[in-house]
Amino acid sequence: MDLLEVKSISKTYGSGETAVHALKKVSFSIPKGEFVAVVGESGSGKSTLLNMLGALDTPTSGKVIIDGKDTFSMKEHNLTVFRRRNIGFIFQAFNLIPELTVEQNIIFPVLLDYQKPNKKYLEELLHVLNLEKRRHHLPSQLSGGQQQRVAIGRALITRPSLILADEPTGNLDSQNSSEVIALLKEASKKYEQTIIMITHNRSIAQTADRVLQVTDGVLTDLGRCHE
Repeated sequence: MDLLEVKSISKTYGSGETAVHALKKVSFSIPKGEFVAVVGESGSGKSTLLNMLGALDTPTSGKVIIDGKDTFSMKEHNLTVFRRRNIGFIFQAFNLIPELTVEQNIIFPVLLDYQKPNKKYLEELLHVLNLEKRRHHLPSQLSGGQQQRVAIGRALITRPSLILADEPTGNLDSQNSSEVIALLKEASKKYEQTIIMITHNRSIAQTADRVLQVTDGVLTDLGRCHE
């Protein structure tokens, strides 16, 4: 079953002669548990696409269906709750809260949803992310690679069905980049999560199950990568 269905979404900014067509009738679907890379030049529309998938921005036309739910037909409050529980975000800039420890940063989305963190799952994540000895550290006491692992933990803690990663290795060296990609792949397989990752790096894109390319707002499916 497809976890994500994108049906002919377009996004236009402005109108008339100055209109910018950021996305043009983009359609594709992704089954549960697939790890997909999205490549494209700066300004190609891939970040716009990620914002649509994460319901952070509204398309001019078209539909995004996640787990059978038409996201843009939901009322604002329902969409906020749905996004919080079903979509995990990983950003290039980490976006950690500086005053919170590693553990507090990871469980923050759960507390935001007025839920209690699953202690066993938290311990499992800290172990998988190799952060057990850093759990009481603040972000300022961590390396870039460690901060990105915290951000991954924060995205995984709510067990979202869809994870959107925007250049997750953009601020990391090659070794940390490899570790982060390996972690995302493990999460995809172990927790059956669907992961969509934007990257400029073609060699990183080749580690995904499948590669999509966005060029001037048009999406091309480059197909499955061979292990």
